[in-house]
Amino acid sequence: MIRRTLKSGLLATVAVLAFLPTAGATPASAATAPRPAPTTAPYPGHHAKHRAHVSHRRAYPVLGRVATRRARLNVRSGPGTVYRVVGHRYKNRLLTVACETYGTAVRGNHLWYRLPHHRGYVAARYVVTHRAVPWC
Repeated sequence: MIRRTLKSGLLATVAVLAFLPTAGATPASAATAPRPAPTTAPYPGHHAKHRAHVSHRRAYPVLGRVATRRARLNVRSGPGTVYRVVGHRYKNRLLTVACETYGTAVRGNHLWYRLPHHRGYVAARYVVTHRAVPWC
């Protein structure tokens, strides 16, 4: 019985040591050599062809100008006219736009811009931007 316990313990130790890297076993040139690109998908359930769609670049905010005929533009809590008004932006004022999403139509335009830091949404119909706005 003691011999069986020692034998199974020895096998478990050898199995663990086989998977652990040893110090100094890797040549210095192999440690500094560049690693090849992985051939599998970055995470389970996704194919390698979808890797091109993943972007890790930082999206810079887009500046827009309020272009209303009236004095002010309503800032709402969600992307639609059914959401409550949480603030206003006045005519010809610059505002920062984080991204765009779909919402209820305002004069035929279903796009709404989300303001950064959860400050609300404004109808894209009344904001002029000179760059493409990323999607939310």
